[in-house]
Amino acid sequence: MAKIRLTKEFRFEMAHALWNYNGLCKNIHGHSYILQVTVIGEPCSDPDDPKLGMVMDFGDLKRIVREEIVDKMDHSIVLNRKAEIQNLLHTPQLADRIHIVPYQPTCENLLVDFAERIRARLPEEVSLFSLKLHETANSFAEWYAEDNE
Repeated sequence: MAKIRLTKEFRFEMAHALWNYNGLCKNIHGHSYILQVTVIGEPCSDPDDPKLGMVMDFGDLKRIVREEIVDKMDHSIVLNRKAEIQNLLHTPQLADRIHIVPYQPTCENLLVDFAERIRARLPEEVSLFSLKLHETANSFAEWYAEDNE
């Protein structure tokens, strides 16, 4: 059976700051992120299965990525746990949407985190093939499973 790749695109707004960075990105700033998620697998060949002909239902992929990434990260601030953020944590309008992560929240490191989250939720017969995260219209990072095996 042929292997087929499916890609779904997601958009969300998120702010971050790079701890201990020596440029402008050390300050809290936001981006309109575009995340492209590509999975790979063989289309279902069971004539009795309602997913006949599908690698994966696009709706199922959408649900996984929304629950793991978009719903959590949209309109949030992501900060390295090493950053001095105590005052932000006590700001009522921010407290619910601050994510403290154990890494520098660069586009590259966000992809590694997102890949782990998505992989854990995919059906057994479907694999994560790649992720592409646009931080701006002309700047992006990519993650490929084959590079990380």
